[in-house]
Amino acid sequence: MTDFADDSILVVLDVTPGGELASSSAGLLGAAAAVGTPVALVVGGGDGAAASAGQLGAAVVLTAAGDAGALTTPIVDAVAAAFALVQPDAVLVSNSIEGRDVAGRFAARQSLALSVDAVGVVRDDQGVLAQHSVYGGAYNVTSAPTFGAPVITVRQGAVDARAEAQEPRVQALEVAASGAPAATVDSFEAVVATSSRPELRGATRVVAGGRGLGSQEKFALVEQLADALGAAVGASRAAVDAGYIPYAHQVGQTGVSVSPQLYVALGISGAIQHKAGMQTAKTIVAINKDGDAPIFDIADFGIVGDVFTVVPQLIAALEAKKS
Repeated sequence: MTDFADDSILVVLDVTPGGELASSSAGLLGAAAAVGTPVALVVGGGDGAAASAGQLGAAVVLTAAGDAGALTTPIVDAVAAAFALVQPDAVLVSNSIEGRDVAGRFAARQSLALSVDAVGVVRDDQGVLAQHSVYGGAYNVTSAPTFGAPVITVRQGAVDARAEAQEPRVQALEVAASGAPAATVDSFEAVVATSSRPELRGATRVVAGGRGLGSQEKFALVEQLADALGAAVGASRAAVDAGYIPYAHQVGQTGVSVSPQLYVALGISGAIQHKAGMQTAKTIVAINKDGDAPIFDIADFGIVGDVFTVVPQLIAALEAKKS
């Protein structure tokens, strides 16, 4: 039986359909290491998932078999078993679609406090606290439970800290099925998409375009700059509604929340709904011909000018630097 540190933090790691750890894992374990001793839980991962968790900073890795035919409930059962075994000071989960589902169900089952979409975690003399960016990034607040260990979902890309690699102690977890209702998957068809660009959620660099691009054809300028920077492509809701790019690229309150190192906004006015999804970016660069656009209120660097004049020069300068 493995002994667990008094300051253990249970970290539930997302697993891809291929059995690998999701890209959110490094940030989750980095956040956990900053406030305690990370104990990772991997449900249904491949043979290398436990070793990967150790490389990302997990001192102990608990493994449990997954059920490919059932959604969420088997993972919640595993989290409940791990929680009872470890008795952690907090439970960290990715703020992914599946992560939010797992966190909500587990918190309700255990009557624990739930803090969602945190951009950081800290510890005081009372325990672990979650930090949030709220009201479209207008305020930074801290949430704390009045009792018990908090269950915290962490926004992907928001935590820069990384934990030191470990030689983890790996332990198979005994999980008793709760018998709770679970949706089942009868069949699925895998769609393989190949792209040289990183995934928007969790990307370290993002170039986003707005309605100011004018058309779907002209939106290609956003993709050209993204390729020059090795960045993901994002968009405002106005650009998505206009049909310039699919909804999967929408950044904002009703889209994807991102916290990259660099966010470049092209032709985006900066409505509060858009700022809510990107204001925690470390460096924001805005290019817009309207000098009064709200995006300039939060930009670290702003250029008042026509994107079709400025951006081609920027791309040329980047390509020249590479060569």
